[in-house]
Amino acid sequence: MASSTASSRTEVRTPAARGVTLVDTASEEILTGEAVALDVQPLGFFLRALGCLIDMIVGVVLLIGGGLLLVTMAASGSLPESALRIAVITLIVLVLVVLPTAVETLSRGRSLGRLVVGGRIVRVDGGAAGFRAAFIRALIGVLELWLTLGGIAAVVGMFTPRAQRLGDLVAGTASERTRTRPLPPPAPGIPAGWESWAQVADVSRLPDRLAARVSQFVRGADVLDPAARVRLAASLADAVAPFVSPRPQADPEAFVRAVAAVRRDREYRALVIERERAAALTDR
Repeated sequence: MASSTASSRTEVRTPAARGVTLVDTASEEILTGEAVALDVQPLGFFLRALGCLIDMIVGVVLLIGGGLLLVTMAASGSLPESALRIAVITLIVLVLVVLPTAVETLSRGRSLGRLVVGGRIVRVDGGAAGFRAAFIRALIGVLELWLTLGGIAAVVGMFTPRAQRLGDLVAGTASERTRTRPLPPPAPGIPAGWESWAQVADVSRLPDRLAARVSQFVRGADVLDPAARVRLAASLADAVAPFVSPRPQADPEAFVRAVAAVRRDREYRALVIERERAAALTDR
């Protein structure tokens, strides 16, 4: 990798990568030991807020239901009035701290709200969060979510890169999107004789819009008029060349096909790794 980007990456070790993993703090990417970019998609602020709102509504329902039960028991004489205050405090602690900690720990970072919006709480390095992180988040959540009706969480979340709330910053966690993109469609393989180049080629700087044009050309090149095909291949090769290194001296169409194949293969590998990693966090 270029030396200009090395300073923005932190080296960590994760079981999923089976080796050294580089976390790019600027682009939220994880580069595995095989130099495959694993795109860690943080859950957006509004989706996080929606998931949090759903969880808080569930908590309010449990508090109201539990409160009515305690009042009924006190009115019937089965619960002494002297124990009612203790029971109410116990109910609040169970709903606001114990239950969220247990659910998040046992479900590996999930909750009802996060299940709806497609998110999961993970460590900032991409690993699964455990009991300690869940307990810290739930404890601080009493202040930033319940006592301020989410005001502190909203203010902090708007000014953090991954929409982290105060509990996330203290626990070292973030909310990750678990609904991965679909795998790209099959594409022609690397042209014969380009295998060595494909091992060292850097196509990561290729803009998405230009990459889409290249893929469209490769899929439809066989039905184009030969003269138009040559002109379009040359035009695309000139447009692609500044973003690809090294550029071999070769036929423009072969160059464009090789770039499309390399980019597609690496995207495919990255998405497969991303899916496997999300599944590993789900498996118990």
